[in-house]
Amino acid sequence: MLFAAALAVAPALHAQSSKTYRIGIVSPLNGPPEQPTVRAFRQGLRELGYVEGKNVIVEVRYVGGRIETFPAHFADLIKLKVDAIVTGSGPGILAAKKATTTTPIVFAGVLDPVSSGIVSNLARPGGNITGTTFGAGGSEIAGKWVELLTAAVPRISRLAVLTNRTDPQSGLLLKEIQRAATSRSIAVEHFDARSEADLDSVLATLGASGAHGMIVTNSPIFGAQRAKLVRFAAEKRLPAIYFFNLFPDSGGLMSYGGSLEESYRRAATYVDRVLRGARPGDLPVDQPTRFELVINLKAAKALGLEIPRPLLLRADRVID
Repeated sequence: MLFAAALAVAPALHAQSSKTYRIGIVSPLNGPPEQPTVRAFRQGLRELGYVEGKNVIVEVRYVGGRIETFPAHFADLIKLKVDAIVTGSGPGILAAKKATTTTPIVFAGVLDPVSSGIVSNLARPGGNITGTTFGAGGSEIAGKWVELLTAAVPRISRLAVLTNRTDPQSGLLLKEIQRAATSRSIAVEHFDARSEADLDSVLATLGASGAHGMIVTNSPIFGAQRAKLVRFAAEKRLPAIYFFNLFPDSGGLMSYGGSLEESYRRAATYVDRVLRGARPGDLPVDQPTRFELVINLKAAKALGLEIPRPLLLRADRVID
């Protein structure tokens, strides 16, 4: 992949510099305590020879799904004169682009940066931005969510889809879900939550909709509120598939996508190259080489589901 080519020409370590760099990271998720994505980024820095407090300082900010707070966090980090900014999600990255045209921006955990308007192309993103995705093929992943959920629960004939229309990717994902569902004679009902304050009322409506299954699309709000969403699905006995692995790790039924933690770990390599003097816009955007299907059998049992063996054999990870 493009990332491998970029990495091949980069020196392995950056331990000899006498400068202490300051990196700002704005996570869409809740915290503290520290999220696995932030841990993964710090691990990536350590693997490259960085030692916090010696040659790097990591300034962490958490949005907690409140996307309207992104600009204030970026303004704060720019005042601190950070050497690079790391952030995730479509709304977060677009807010970072508005905040600065000079401070290098490295994104992580975005599904499709081209269709979202983040970069014009993957090979040469241009400007002060580059990064790593956790998706390849763009919105086509949404069709796989339909395929995998119906493989787990063949009885589904009505499907609820939870989106956040303020996320630039949501429209394309919904269109692909609709296409895949129609080919299986499944009715789709769309539910839009644009803020944390919306979520409870939207879930109440969704819970009364008569849906047999649910797809939760990628949004900072949903990532930050994953415990609530997993609890809702369990209480309503609603089989659900989610956009990344932290949901089944939190008790959800299943997820399909690139590893969000791996996306943040790889982002550290881009930060390293930028600190060495590379121009972000010249660094090709990295895409994962494979997606990960995670199934939580404990959640399946609580829902009264028996996951078909062929689907279990396809899983990259099964949580007992």
